[in-house]
Amino acid sequence: MKNKFLDNPIKFFITGGSGFIGSALIRYIIDHTKNHVLNYDKLTYAGNTENLASISKNKQYKFYCGDINDQLTMSKLLSEYKPDIFMNLAAETHVDRSIDKPSDFIKTNIVGTSKMLECVQHYWKNLGKNENFLFHHISTDEVYGSLENNKKFTEKDPYDPSSPYSASKASSDHLVRAWHRTYGLPVIVTNCSNNYGPYQYPEKLIPLVILNALEGKELPVYGNGQNIRDWLYVEDHVKLLYKIVLKGIIGETYNIGGQSEKSNIEVVNTICETLDNLKLENVKIFKRSKYKGSFKNLITFVSDRPGHDFRYAVDIKKVREEFNWQPHVTFEEGILKTINWYVSNLDWCKNIQKRFNKFHRLGSL
Repeated sequence: MKNKFLDNPIKFFITGGSGFIGSALIRYIIDHTKNHVLNYDKLTYAGNTENLASISKNKQYKFYCGDINDQLTMSKLLSEYKPDIFMNLAAETHVDRSIDKPSDFIKTNIVGTSKMLECVQHYWKNLGKNENFLFHHISTDEVYGSLENNKKFTEKDPYDPSSPYSASKASSDHLVRAWHRTYGLPVIVTNCSNNYGPYQYPEKLIPLVILNALEGKELPVYGNGQNIRDWLYVEDHVKLLYKIVLKGIIGETYNIGGQSEKSNIEVVNTICETLDNLKLENVKIFKRSKYKGSFKNLITFVSDRPGHDFRYAVDIKKVREEFNWQPHVTFEEGILKTINWYVSNLDWCKNIQKRFNKFHRLGSL
């Protein structure tokens, strides 16, 4: 059945809304629609209220600091706020962190998802199983495992996760589908490829390389740098997420990718080449003496991540046909946009570094 929301404003309940993708989604909704958003976020290391400073005083926006494992608080908020659409972006997401401490990923991504689903199911039941309610679960392409050839993941492919992170997200996807099939809860699942763009926590590859380069530090690349990812600019992603909750089919899964496969070393080289072409003399932390002609001279190959998947890529035929969507920002355009944002928002980066100290290697056994 088509999921239709005809009355405005729509009330969104978004978990994990202070993180990278969640904050981009909320900024898009508040800036481009008349809808309302309740952001429910635990504010762990990757959650940052500064990500939403531009809309924090907007009357359409509310924030509540809370944990998805806290069923009492979630149930209370659901009852009081009465959302039309529930979007779950609350998750532990970094593979390297999952290698160091898998229990955090199990607690949030598996146990937390199950507790959240119980709360949402109870809320939906009390609505009289209103057909206009939707639970949208945002997940990752990493649940499918590793690709070795030119194949791309489709929505029909079996799950084959490799890391504690991807295994925990696969588990959460299965739970969401089980609540749909067993209880009838109206759900949609989306699985996206690697996102990048403004406000991404600087332990991830692209912001880490940008900031290390500006400070004249080594640019670490795992193994031989040949592992391949499909890169998706975050603003392209959230625009499609919004379309999907309005027009998507209940019970369906949608893969979302950037159609921009790059090896890790290609990504790092593109960042270096872009930085080489920019005038950076006025950037406060820029250290010209460190990089000796080209930022590529800072590239350092380090020991590989345990269980490192070789390649991810998703087939976007389904979303292209159903939503007339394709990514608009090319990788080169997106990298330039991202670099310019970090260069212009160094205070944001420094505030994170003050809270959580320097970024160091995780996930090495």
